[in-house]
Order: sequence, then C-alpha cells, then structure tokens
Amino acid sequence: MMNTLPGRVAGSLTAGSQLTGRKVAPSQHAPTRQLGQRQVVHVQSPDRPMPTSFKKQAVNVDMRDEGSESSGLFTSTNPQLRRVVPENQGNRVCVKVVYVVLEAQYQSALSNAVKNINAKNDKVCFEVVGYLLEELRDANNMESFKKDVEAANIFIGSLIFIEELAEKITSVVGPAREKLDACLIFPSMPAVMKLNKLGTFSMAQLGQSKSIIGDFIKSARKNNDNFEEGLLKLVRTLPKVLKFLPSDKAQDARNFVQSLQYWLGGNADNLENLLISTAQAYVPALQGANMETSDPQLFPETGIWHPMAPTFYEDLKEYLNWYDTRKDIKFTPESPVVGLVLQRSHLVTGDEGHYSGVVAELEANGAKVVPVFAGGLDFSSPVKKFFYDPLGSNRAFVDCVVSLTGFALVGGPARQDAPKAVEALKALDVPYLCSLPLVFQTTEEWLDSELGVHPVQVALQVALPELDGAMEPIVFAGRDSNTGKSHSLPDRITSLCSRAIKWANLRKKKNAEKRLAVTVFSFPPDKGNVGTAAYLNVFGSIFRVLKELQAQGYDVGDVPNNEGDLIQSVLQNKEARFNSADLNIAYRMKVDEYQRLCEYSENLEENWGKPPGQLNSNGQELLVFGKQFGNVFIGVQPTFGYEGDPMRLLFSKSASPHHGFAAYYTYLEKIFKADAVLHFGTHGSLEFMPGKQVGMSGGCYPDSLINSIPNLYYYAANNPSEATIAKRRSYANTISYLTPPAENAGLYKGLKELKELIGSYQGLREGGRGQQICMTIVETARQCNLQNDVQLPEDEEAAKNLTLEERDLVIGNVYRKLMEIESRLLPCGLHVVGIMPTAAEAVATLVNIGEINRPDNNPPVKGLPTIMAESIGRDIEEIYRTSNRGVLSEVNLLEKINEACRDCVSEFVKDRTGLDGRIGQSWLTILSKWTGFYEDPLQRALRGTPFSAASRPDLLNTFKYLEFCLEQVVKDNEVGALITGLEGRYVEPGPGGDPIRNPGVLPTGKNIHALDPQSIPTQAALKSASVVVERLLERERLNNQGNYPETIALVLWGTDNIKTYGESLAQVMVMVGIRPVADALGRVNKLEVIPLEELGRPRVDVVVNCSGVFRDLFVNQMLLLDRAIKLAAEQDEPPEMNFVRKHALQQAEELGLQSLRDAATRVFSNSSGSYSSNVNLAVENSSWSDESQLQEMYLKRKTFAFNSDRPGAGGEQKRDVFENAMKTVDCTFQNLDSSEISLTDVSHYFDSDPTKIVQGLRKDGKAPSAYIADTTTANAQVRTLGETVRLDARTKLLNPKWYEGMLSSGYEGVREIQKRLTNTMGWSATSGMVDNWVYDDANSTFIEDDAMAKRLMDANPNSFRKLVATFLEANGRGYWDAKPEQLEKLRQLYTDVEDKIEGVEV
Repeated sequence: MMNTLPGRVAGSLTAGSQLTGRKVAPSQHAPTRQLGQRQVVHVQSPDRPMPTSFKKQAVNVDMRDEGSESSGLFTSTNPQLRRVVPENQGNRVCVKVVYVVLEAQYQSALSNAVKNINAKNDKVCFEVVGYLLEELRDANNMESFKKDVEAANIFIGSLIFIEELAEKITSVVGPAREKLDACLIFPSMPAVMKLNKLGTFSMAQLGQSKSIIGDFIKSARKNNDNFEEGLLKLVRTLPKVLKFLPSDKAQDARNFVQSLQYWLGGNADNLENLLISTAQAYVPALQGANMETSDPQLFPETGIWHPMAPTFYEDLKEYLNWYDTRKDIKFTPESPVVGLVLQRSHLVTGDEGHYSGVVAELEANGAKVVPVFAGGLDFSSPVKKFFYDPLGSNRAFVDCVVSLTGFALVGGPARQDAPKAVEALKALDVPYLCSLPLVFQTTEEWLDSELGVHPVQVALQVALPELDGAMEPIVFAGRDSNTGKSHSLPDRITSLCSRAIKWANLRKKKNAEKRLAVTVFSFPPDKGNVGTAAYLNVFGSIFRVLKELQAQGYDVGDVPNNEGDLIQSVLQNKEARFNSADLNIAYRMKVDEYQRLCEYSENLEENWGKPPGQLNSNGQELLVFGKQFGNVFIGVQPTFGYEGDPMRLLFSKSASPHHGFAAYYTYLEKIFKADAVLHFGTHGSLEFMPGKQVGMSGGCYPDSLINSIPNLYYYAANNPSEATIAKRRSYANTISYLTPPAENAGLYKGLKELKELIGSYQGLREGGRGQQICMTIVETARQCNLQNDVQLPEDEEAAKNLTLEERDLVIGNVYRKLMEIESRLLPCGLHVVGIMPTAAEAVATLVNIGEINRPDNNPPVKGLPTIMAESIGRDIEEIYRTSNRGVLSEVNLLEKINEACRDCVSEFVKDRTGLDGRIGQSWLTILSKWTGFYEDPLQRALRGTPFSAASRPDLLNTFKYLEFCLEQVVKDNEVGALITGLEGRYVEPGPGGDPIRNPGVLPTGKNIHALDPQSIPTQAALKSASVVVERLLERERLNNQGNYPETIALVLWGTDNIKTYGESLAQVMVMVGIRPVADALGRVNKLEVIPLEELGRPRVDVVVNCSGVFRDLFVNQMLLLDRAIKLAAEQDEPPEMNFVRKHALQQAEELGLQSLRDAATRVFSNSSGSYSSNVNLAVENSSWSDESQLQEMYLKRKTFAFNSDRPGAGGEQKRDVFENAMKTVDCTFQNLDSSEISLTDVSHYFDSDPTKIVQGLRKDGKAPSAYIADTTTANAQVRTLGETVRLDARTKLLNPKWYEGMLSSGYEGVREIQKRLTNTMGWSATSGMVDNWVYDDANSTFIEDDAMAKRLMDANPNSFRKLVATFLEANGRGYWDAKPEQLEKLRQLYTDVEDKIEGVEV
C-alpha cells in the first residue's frame, strides 16, 4: 500500500516542503523528478582543520540571532523568534498558546498553521510563542516564560524528559493550571504528564480508572520505558477503552487522544485543526462557535520515504518498483545499498531537508538508498520490515544501516531497550552507524563550541545508541535559529556518506582484494617501543591475525615464519631507533605530493613550520615507516611529536598533529588505498588529537586524519573510557581483547621466610621460644623494608619487653601485610589476541569473581567468603575489620577463609578440565563417576576444614554463577570479531570494564561501549563510597591529632567510574554531604542536602580534578558535582561544620569575587580537546629540568573550571581560584579499582598527582597526606600513597613471578619492566614518596645480576638502555641515593648497550 502526498510537483522539493497528504489512493500520474532539481538547505562546516586556536573559518550562512552574545549556555537562541502575533484582531477572540518542545522541528509548521488561521478565520486568531526546552536554563527566558504562561489560554508541551527543566515547567504551569483553559502534554516525564487538562479529563483521573488507560498510566509511572510507544498503542485502541469511561468524560478523553493524533501528524493542516478544535471546545469565549475542523490526517506508522517519490510506501517491493524505474539516475548491479532510519515527525512537519541531503549524497556516490521511518521511537520495526530481501531469502537487502534519528534504535529521550535493538541488528548483520542532527544548538553555536555537541544530547543520542552497537556519531545536520528547520552540513554529510559506503563495500569486495592497514604504536617515542599496547603482545597477536586472514582468503603475501621474524621485517632490526632509518621505510612522500593529497597540511604550519619538518622525515621527504605483506600494510603510527619539547609541553592546549603524522594517514587513504585500518592495541594518538570532544566538525584533527577509512581498533576490555574516546573521536569499531590471566602475587625471598616464621610463631607463641621467634620476625621484617608499613618495636630491647598481646598485635600486622602482598592479583605476561586462558589460568580470576556479594544479581549471589564466615557463625565484614586492625587470630582466620575459597574454585575447575588443560570433559571425572568413587568438588575442597558445614544451597547457587563466568572467560571471539568487522558485518556490542566486578564484560571480541552517563552514581556505588570516605577520614584523623581534613584534593578517572558505576563520583558527594538522587526515569541529576545531624561530621571541602577522558564522557556529572559543591557552600551553617562554605567565603574576599558560587568553584580539568597535564610525557622522555617545571605544566593545563551556571562555556581557565582552593588542601586522594592497573602500570596516576603542588602552594609549606583507596577486593582499604607504591613494587617490579612472566614475551616484556621503573620515578617527581630501597632492590634485580642484565640487553637493547638511563636519572635528580659502585656499573652498562645498538662489537 502507498500513501500519496498531494500537492508535490516536479521541482517543488525543498528543505521546507511539507507532506500534507491524507490516506488516499495512489496517484495515477506521478510526475517525473530529476536529480538535478533537488534543493537542499545546507551550511558548510570547516572542511579543513583549523590551527590550534580553533578559530573557525567563515561559513556559508550565519544563523546567529542578531546581537546575540554567549551567556555560557549551550542554547542562546531567542524564543521571540517563535512568537506569532495577529496583525489585526478586529472582533475576533484572541487565544494565546504557549508551547515547550525538546527540539524545533514543529516550529515552522506550527507558525504556518497560526499564520493561516490568523489570515483566514473570522472568529478566532492566535498569539503563539514557543520555547525550546534548553532555553529555559536562561534566567531571562524563564522570566519571559512565566509571564507568557500567566497570560495563556492553552499550554502545550512535548518530549520534556530532562528532570531539572521539567521541574521548572511544573513550577510555572502547575500553579497556572486552574486558570488555563486547556493544557496538553504529549509524551514527557510523568510529573509533567499530570499537568494535562481538557475539561474533566486529566491523566491523574485516568490513572485511577480500571481500564486499559489506567493500566497504561500506572505502567508509565512505574518505569516510563517506552512511553511514546505505549501512548501510540493507546491511540490505536481508543475505541475499545472509551467504554470504560463515564459518558461525561468520554468526549474529553476522546479529545485528548485526537489532539495527540493531530500533534503526531505534525503538518500545518493537522496543527491548525488541533488549535481550532481545542480552542472551541475549552476556551469559554469560543463555545458554540461551530468552527469546522477535519479529522486528523493519518500517516503510516512505518514506511519508506524518498524525497523524489510521490508517496510513502508500506511495501519494499512497491518502493523498488518505483525506485528501479527512475529515469533520473542509474545504478550498477554492484551498487551498495544503504538503509537509512528516519523520524516520521521530521517528514510530516516538512522538516526533512537534512534527510534529503543525505539521500542525494549517497546516490551521487553510486549507492542505492532505502530510507525507512517510524512514527514512534521503536525503529526496529521498520528495520525488520524493510531491510530484508523482498524475495524472501531472509538475507539482508541492505549493506549498511545509518540511523539519522540520533536516538537509540528502540526507545527515545527517556530510555532504550538495547537487548531488543541488538537482537534486530544481529539478525540483520550489517554495519550500524548512528549519525545525529543538532538538537539543542544552532549550527553556529556548535561550530563555536569547543565541547562540540551539547552534553544532554551526548547522553541521549551518542551514549545510548552505543549500547546498541552504533558507531560514528557524525553531526550531519544543523538547525536554523530563525525557522527552527534542520539543514544539511555538506562536508559532514560527505564524510558520513563516504564512510557508510566504504563500510558497505566491505560486504561487496572479495577478501583477496581487500587492503588492510594494520597500525601499531611507538610510545614513548624512543628506542624499542614499537608495538606498544596495554598488556598485549602486539607482534605475537599480529602474527596470529595474519595467519587467520590468510586462511580467510586475504592476500597477506609472504608472511614471516614466526613472530620474531615479523618484528625483524617491520623494524629492520629489533633495536628500532625512533626518527631514524632503523625502522623499515615503506614509502617516501615528496613534499609536493603531500601538500597536494593532504588538504589541511597548510594548517599544520602554525605549529610545525613548512613541511617536511623534523619528524618522520629525512629533511627532503616525509617517511612512512612499516612493511607491506601482500594487501596488508603494517605501519608505525607517528607520535604526538612534542613529547621531548618542554616549551610545547607547557601549552595549555595541545598542538596539532605534525606533518609526519598527517602524511602517515594520507598515505593509508590516498596511496595505499586502505579499505580499512586496524589500530592494534590500547592506545595510539589519533583519538587524542585536538578538536571538539564529541560531534566533530571538519576542523577537528581526528576527523580529518581518519577521513573516510573504516576503523577497527583492538582495545583492552578493561578500558572502556578511552575505548569510547576512540569510538567517538576516531569513529572506531572498538573490539575488546582480554588482559592477561591474573595470578596471586605470591611471596618470595625474605617475604616467604617471614610467612614461615609466623607459622612457627603461631604454634609456639605462648612458650619460651615465642619471644625469640618474634624478635626474628621483627628483624626479618626490617630486612624486607616493612618498617614503614607496619609499626615495629624500635629495637631489640623493646621487642623483648612486649607482652603476649602486644607481640600478637605486631605479628598480626606483619602477617596482614604479607597476606596483602601474597593475595594481590597481578596480570602475568602479555595477552596474545585469540589465545584464551587455560582452565588453570582462569582460577585466580574466578576466585576474585566469587569473592563479591552480588545482591542485585537474579537470583542474588553470595560471595564465597560470606558463605564460609556464615558456616562458623561469623560475619565476614566483622572479620575484615578485626583483621585490618592486625588481630592475629582474625588475620589467620581470614587466611583460612581465603584458602578454602581458592580450594573450592580449584577443585571445581579441575572437574571441568580436559586433557589439553582447557575447559572440556575431564576423563578423570568421568572415570570416577563410572567407578562410583566420584566426590563432589566442593565437598572435596572443604573436607576437614572448619567450613565443611557451609550452606549447600548457597554454594550451589554461587558455583552455578561461577560456571557461567568460567565459560565466558575462556570463550574466544577476538579474531572472529575482527573478521566479522572486515566482512562488513555487525560486531555485537558489550560493556567494557573490570571482568571481576562485571563478568558481563566477557567474552571479549565485542564492540566495547561504556554506560549511560546519567545512570551514575548508582545506589550501590554510593554505599561503597560512604565506606571508603569513612575509612579515609578515619585514617587522616589518626594522622592529624583527631582533626578532620578541611580540604581533600582528588582525581576522577573515566574508566574507574565506568567500572564501579560512579564510586569515586559518589565519594565527592559524600565528602561535601550532598546526596545524589535519581529522577523519575532513573537518571541521576537531582541533589539532596544531608543534614549535619545525619552526617555527624563537618562538610569537607574538595578540589576535584577530572581526567580529560572523564570530562569527555561525563560532562553532565561534572556539572552535577559543581552543583553539589555549590549547594553545600550555600548552606547557612557554622564554618567549623562546613569547610566548603568557610573556604568559599574566604576565597571570595581574597579574590574579590562577588559571587559565593564562583568562589566555590571546585571542579577542574583540561581545556576541551586536551588531555593530561603532560607531566607524564615530560617524565617518560626526560624532557624536564626541575620539579617546578612539572608543576607549571600541571597548573597551566589542569586548571580549567567547569561551571554548572555556564554549562555551555566548557572549561574556562581559573588558575587563581584553583590555586587558592589548593592552599587549603590537607590530603590528596586517588582510587584504585582494578587489580590489572595499579600506580606504576600507567603514567596517568602520577601525571594527575598534585601532592608537591599543594606543598608549594600552602602558606606553611607543609606536605599534605596522600592516600590511595584500594577497592580491588571486597575488603576495601585506604592506604597512604607510600604504602601503595611499596606494595606495587613488591608485587610487580621486584616480584620474580611478574617479571619472569613479562620476559616470556621477550622484546615487549623488557619494555614493560622499563616502563614500571620510569613510572616509579614519576611518583618520586610528583610526590617524593618512593623509598630508596625500591631503587636499590630494582637495581639489584635487573642490573647487578649479570645474567639478568644480559637477558634484557639481548631481548630489547633500546628499552634496556632506557632502564639504565632511568636509574642514572633517578640518582641525578636526588630520588635515589646510589652507592658509587652501583653508579659505575650503570655507566659501564650504558656504554655497552650503546655500542650494541650502534653495531660495535664488544
């Protein structure tokens, strides 16, 4: 069936053309439309990257309101543009209508409707004014809105789903509701829906009736998941439900549903009828006016639209009959087919110009299109109905799907149903892109914004579609502030369409013809770092991928025989020297060729001068490093280029990519002609280049560099935050890989001896030898450098005089520290893509998964320690508390519980282990069952232990959950997912995070997504945060004569908050005594003050520094934090009970600030588009002179304030406010949430450490306390920074289990060891909390052991040189007091390794 759209003639199609047809028979004489007659309104965004200043080029059309200025809000449009006043009222009744909508698509149609009535109707005229929801953040607009509502007859609201703005609307419309003649609220939050009023009709009344309507309203109040879909269903079932209503109410209910039909119809005719029918029914002055209205014009719920077609189609065959007989354009049989998903509301309101632009661009580039729409917000229905082969083969008809709605496939502004969407997309199995039109900003506002897309739109239209597996959030359409209409952004549409076609072509092209560019990283850019990636054996993984590609028919040329030969061929020799020909040169690019092919090369000259420059260059040509194997190129991505330049590191904004970087991606696209690029491992530099945070323009470097190449990106599963940056800023399909299997750190050398001594002590503690053994333990503990971690007797005499209880306490604390070291999880070795853990390797991971209570699971799962404790009548939390205090018997009991848990899991896994060591059938288990000697693994493990009476049902329930987790841990789809992506198919999405906290991360080989940013912090996170804050404050009071800290400086990380669902975010709230509260839709955007009586302590002031990644992902939550801190400052409380207020008042006076709120600014980060303080780059590259230079980098780059009163301003530099707040800091604080990443594993932690900065700013020069919260286990700990650095050194850098595991990967393993030492020195530089013995022991392990030194030098001489240089640098900077003979050996080794690198025989 087709639906003709009358009144549309050849050449009439424009961005403003309206679909005004009712359901009528198909037209018999559809006019021919020529492609050349399309008229698409558009605005040009910058098509080349701008210089670092981000000054925008001129655009074709300027749509700013005349005289408008930035108010710090995202939306500065003027609602008066939507005011229509009758020119001549005469004797007519004038009805005033005020409306509020989420987006502006109704503006044009509604204005036209009103103007038509005012011109023709002799009984009534209308004054109409409309507000966009975001405009109500502005105080002037809000005041104007109040006045308009007070004078209104009718109020209309639609899609009001932002809680804080919904509250503003209800606060104004609620009191005026009785005076209003009518109030129409279409799908919105329940509190706003209750404002509905048509005569006797109200939503509240319907909610009380026993009817389908009543059930619907109650359901909507409960969860509001698919409100619009439910409302549409209600409209369709109206005839059945009206009989349940009293007769006097039936007409009003009928009028409400008819009003909704008019509204959803959306064109000028429907809206004209809506206004007239509502006015004459409910405005007293018009009763009996008898104005004629028509029934609502109905459009299909789902269908196919095309800007050239005469009608809507409801059948794919009919659409193709029309499409394939068009005279204006021809397609080849191999043309890709792109399915577009559209919102019907844009079509019926005549706001489809931006859709027309996409259709025109796709077809002009040789692609066929099938543009489908839905009337509601469940777009899976038209996907299932129209995107499959019409001949019934059940195969996909389209080769790629691009959603132009911006919304999740199933859902809308409220929530989405990701499982339903994923089910539909998995079945279709084609790439799925979700592009977005600007909603809350005009085109000019977006172009001028360094943030890019409005944070609310990011949450609704970027984060939620990602849960469906959507990629590539390209802004394809802008909005005209004067008309509210959408228009194409030509360069953005060109980018979107070229990328969609390339994804589609991956389905068409034969594997043997596909060209793949594998990109590896070299970071830091020096000596032996080629193939850097977090926890990944990069070349081992590439070798495995090449073999699989070969098996799939790809042309991989002469693949080397092994991983070592692969390294050799790419690097020429393993000892790669950055910026030299020691790397294999794949291509030499002439300068004129580079300038011709790289459209934005001129813009890079501001930062880097004329090409070719000094980087990736021989002085005359630009060099592309790498090696080609058939149709696969393995290339080395250049680095930022400014790592070694102290002056560039001081810039508050990051520099543009250098010419060599641009030449590399120009080569991949224009010369090698890659069909896809595979970025190999976490992570490169592309996604961190300057530009908007989300929703980039053509002037943003990541967009320009990747340009049209489909991007697949292997990313560590435990790093969803940076994976999300890669997804949004480099348009990556991020495929997760597993981190290496975890093992318990164990004990070695003196630590092992200590544990044996403690075992002896426990048997002899009360005898004569107890004292002697205690003294030996104390002495051994000193030899192991535990005196700073455990309070030991001062000398031998003091040890002799200890009572039995005092001895037990000393031994208990030493034992507790040993257990802490021994049980700490650490990843051993490096992961190879596609090689999953053996059964035995999975045990430690499974033990830690089983440790956690999971009350929210269905059914709830008890942690194994809880079950063991309950079996002996104890509470595990009580055991944790007493063990933490060092009570010897409790430490011993906790160790027995941990052993029992490990034994249970080990026996359980053993029962499921095959002969190959992997999960499968255990022949021993089969045989023992057959012979009748089989014993249940849990009974085997607990037999003879104190826990043999453990609850059988609880254990079975927990191990049922663990069995599922075990299956997920060992599943392999990492290479399979890559092959799927390269075949142009749908890679199933999955969450990233910590697999121990959230086993849903497994199996790997999924398209990683983060979470709904508005869902955090959760209640569980808030509970955990309260425990940590309580322990932190308790620890600091012990160190500070019982005084509470007045100010805490802390860091928020993106990945940590994703993994923990916002624990550290919640910690800030708890510190200042403010409670985050979810709105009616479960989105956390409200705040409550915790009364001081309930808090039981002062409100502690905070200085929050957010990582650049946290800023990108959680801008809304940053603004929520700012609101919370300012709310605390505004509480009229004594200064000794409210340190936030105390300091804000002081700082307002000191800085001459008029506003207390400005003085309470406490949330900071980098400027938009910049990341890190660059302290890490300076340390890694030894490009700093002294600590003051590092501190200046931090203060220049990390002092950009985020202000909830100016949310559209982004980061504004407020260094004076930051420094003033930091002067009051008593302690610094960070969180560790995952066993895989600790303080010295990555440089990010010391890069953001402000400890020495605080000391320099405080008037008394006192160093603040520094703490680290460790929530990697169920027993959360708060340790000092020094304790944590020592724990890290003992469990990793100095631990034979760890470094031997790394060295099993050879070349890459040496780099990992060197990296840990460099990061350790970073902590010396920023905090001064690294003990001398750490350097001594590391030197003893890696340098003084001649055999070890030779292994390191042979495996990776450049990384070994860096290791030796770091020891010398640590000594030179005063961080390590080395002996002369140690320094002499280091200098000799440095000379030896230099000779080896230069090829000099020693």
